[in-house]
Amino acid sequence: MKKWYQKISNWLIIIAIVLLSPILLTNLWIMFQAKTNPEKIPNVFGYKPFIVLSGSMESEIYKGDLVIVKMNPDSLNVNDIIAFRDNENTVTTHRIIDIIEKEGTTYYITKGDNNNTQDQNLVEQDDVEGIYLFRIPGVGSMMKKLSEPTTILIIIMAITLIFVIGFTISSKKQRELEHLEFLEYKKQKEEEKQKEEEKKKQTTKKKTPSSKKNKQGK
Repeated sequence: MKKWYQKISNWLIIIAIVLLSPILLTNLWIMFQAKTNPEKIPNVFGYKPFIVLSGSMESEIYKGDLVIVKMNPDSLNVNDIIAFRDNENTVTTHRIIDIIEKEGTTYYITKGDNNNTQDQNLVEQDDVEGIYLFRIPGVGSMMKKLSEPTTILIIIMAITLIFVIGFTISSKKQRELEHLEFLEYKKQKEEEKQKEEEKKKQTTKKKTPSSKKNKQGK
């Protein structure tokens, strides 16, 4: 039962590290890009993650979700969901409800599915950050929390502690195993020595009667 529990614990630790490490690394990469080039939205291999901060797109996208958009789409059509910068330089993810042309420039009219009215400002092509691909429920809130320096420090310390504990336990088990092997080897040697002594005693006993017979014959 103890071994089964240890195996489950080890697998849970591995799964936690496998899941948290990519999220943490991605978050650190995004933070690095944001610091080095604050004018551009960070991306990961041509894809941009955005944390949803409002419920304007429910029930398609929910607050706290992480949405993934693809940069530089070939074309945009009505009903496509896009991420774009508004006049306040805030990224919004809304649906295109109409496309219009003004003086040779294409504009997109957008609206949140959960809003009663369309967005006030028209969206130009240069304002589009990408086309919506999919969402990961609840991960946005997690990444927002992970972006806090205190949380990052805690996670790094926790992962380090897990490795240290795992290494310590493994080393202790190895020492115990080596000790048991030594005791087993020592026991085996003692048994062999004991058998050898018994064999010598038996040989001595066999020789003693014959010696007496020889003396009587003389």
